[in-house]
Amino acid sequence: MLRSSGMRIPYPPALRNLVYRLYARRVEGRLDHTQVPKHIGVILDGNRRWARADGRTTEQGHQAGAAKISELLGWCEETDVEVVTLWLLSTDNLDRPEAELKPLLGIIENTVRDLAADGRWRVHHVGNRDLLPTATQQVLKESEQTTRDNTGVLVNVAIGYGGRQEIADAVRSLLLDHAERGTSFEELAEVVDIDLISEHLYTRGQPDPDLVIRTSGEQRLSGFMLWQSAHSEYYFCEVFWPAFRKVDFLRALRDYAARHRRYGF
Repeated sequence: MLRSSGMRIPYPPALRNLVYRLYARRVEGRLDHTQVPKHIGVILDGNRRWARADGRTTEQGHQAGAAKISELLGWCEETDVEVVTLWLLSTDNLDRPEAELKPLLGIIENTVRDLAADGRWRVHHVGNRDLLPTATQQVLKESEQTTRDNTGVLVNVAIGYGGRQEIADAVRSLLLDHAERGTSFEELAEVVDIDLISEHLYTRGQPDPDLVIRTSGEQRLSGFMLWQSAHSEYYFCEVFWPAFRKVDFLRALRDYAARHRRYGF
C-alpha cells in the first residue's frame, strides 16, 4: 500500500505482481533443495468458500480449484518433490446433494484426464473405487494404465477416500489374502504387524508423506492419510485453495526445512 497525506492508496496491479514475483524468487533462492519433502499430501480445501467470497457458483469454485492443480505439480517438479497426494473427494463428500456432486465428479474426471494427457505425471488412484460411479472408475483405470511408464512426479489422486475407510479396507484385504493362503487366525495373529498392514494400504510401496498441507485456515486432518501421517509435519495455510500461490507453497517448504524431525516425542 502507498500512503499519501494519511490516505492508503492501493498498489497498481502491475506493481503488486512485480513485488510478488520478486518476493517469491527470493524465497525460492533461499530454499535448500536437500531439505525438500519427497512426498507432500495436500488437502485442497476452500473451493466453495472462495466461490462465495468472489460472488461465484459452487461449481465455478471447484473448477477454479481444479485449474490450480497443474500449477502445484509444476512447482513440485521444480523443487524435486517426488510424490504428491491430492485429496479431491472424500467418502463424506459422496453424501453431498446430487446437484452439487454430479458436476463435481465431472470436474474431477476431467482433471484426472488432463493429468494423464499431460504426459509428465504418473497417476495413481487412492480410495475405495467401488464407492464411485462407473464412469469415474473407468477414468481412473485408464489414467493409471496410460501413465504407468511415466517418470515424472507420482500423483496420487485421493477420490472416494477416507482414512478410516482405508484402514478398514487394508485389514479386509489382509484377511482375504491370508484366507486364500489357508492361514489360520492363530497363525495370522502371530505375524500381523505394522509392516504387514502397510502392505495393504492404498499407498503400498510408497514413502509416507513428509509434509501435509491444508489450505483455507482449517487446522485438522479430517481423516486424511491417518496411517501414513503418523510422523508427518503439518502446514496450515490461511488462503482458500483456488487462491493458493507459488509463494504460499514455497513458504510451506521453507517452514518444513526449518523444523527438526524427531520421529517421536
